[in-house]
Amino acid sequence: MRKKHHHKKKPSATKKWSAQLHLWFGLSVGLIVFIVSLSGTLYVFKDEIQNIIRKDAIELKRETIREQPLPIGLLREKVTLELNEKYPLSSVEIPIDKGKSYGFLYYKKGKKGWNYFQEVLINKQVFVNQYTGEILAVYDEKYDVFTILKYIHWSLLLKSDWGKYVVGIPVVLFIVMLITGIVLWWPQNKKARKGRFWFNWKNVKTWKRKNYDLHNVLGFYSSFIALLMAITGIYFTYPYVKNAFNFTLSGSFELPKEKQPTSPDSLLAKNNRVFDLAANETRKIYASSSSFRIPLNGKNKKGKELKNIPVTIYQQDGRYSERNVLIFDKYSGKLLANRPHQNLSAAEKYSNANYDIHTGSYFGLAGKIIWFIAGLICTSLPVTGFLVWWGKRKKQGKKI
Repeated sequence: MRKKHHHKKKPSATKKWSAQLHLWFGLSVGLIVFIVSLSGTLYVFKDEIQNIIRKDAIELKRETIREQPLPIGLLREKVTLELNEKYPLSSVEIPIDKGKSYGFLYYKKGKKGWNYFQEVLINKQVFVNQYTGEILAVYDEKYDVFTILKYIHWSLLLKSDWGKYVVGIPVVLFIVMLITGIVLWWPQNKKARKGRFWFNWKNVKTWKRKNYDLHNVLGFYSSFIALLMAITGIYFTYPYVKNAFNFTLSGSFELPKEKQPTSPDSLLAKNNRVFDLAANETRKIYASSSSFRIPLNGKNKKGKELKNIPVTIYQQDGRYSERNVLIFDKYSGKLLANRPHQNLSAAEKYSNANYDIHTGSYFGLAGKIIWFIAGLICTSLPVTGFLVWWGKRKKQGKKI
């Protein structure tokens, strides 16, 4: 009797093309994917680590707490005189918890320079006891390890205007690699399926096979979260990605432009306690929030003059998704508008939440842990993938 010969099923054209794209994109941008993944992974627990390291600066001693804090204008003047910086204070973050210190921020970006260190002129965080005026700590955030990790992740420490594309293009290719990776992983039959979900190393002795399984199995489990991380990442880089989200969620490519309310009080002389009036009103309206930020230099992030005082209220510590905004007249401190989070459109809510989804903080501590593990796997994929290619290359060389 003739023996039956079982021929391996030939891979489909889809798998062939997927294999080629997966390989060449991996070899071309693997190093950047490794750097971006590693820096992003190490950044995930930034808030938790800094809250421990900076505990003495953040939490006030009980005996120093008074009924009322000193005026914000007085505290700003004290910080300005003591630090004697070239640039004015940008903002102050005020916690609702009376037992936590105020955080004054110096931040200024320049237009010249080709890298992060030349672009960011100053980025300093100053913690102040609001009851005594004592400066508790000054942190140069420009050279802080977490800030540097953030900008490696964002632009490889290049000027952010174009450095974001140096990262953004490889991330787009990484999305293609994730999709083609899922196509290649997909088993052809039930027998092949068994080895795709977990490691079966009982009779496996070669490192090549183990490395292949690490790339294959771990890559599959992390791919869906990695896709979410990558898409939320390019949301910051490419306007058309943001526009697509806006249209899908709210039927319009652009987010609604906020109309600046006007007030007749702008004709009056400026009240010296305008910031305190805004702070007191914010505490009353959003008493259950975590903290709020008041701009002090009269300019927005882009350096344009503010017509009023927008106060951003953060509902939870370490999260930016639930944000409320109060608008105050910059001369009298009169409340002009209240824009609560629940009144925003779906696209606006998502825009606020994208950063938290990207870092995993949107899903709480469990989300951060899952994102951290997925980030470690993403960091390993270029390495294990390269070793798979190198092993096959050496094998082919021996045959010749």
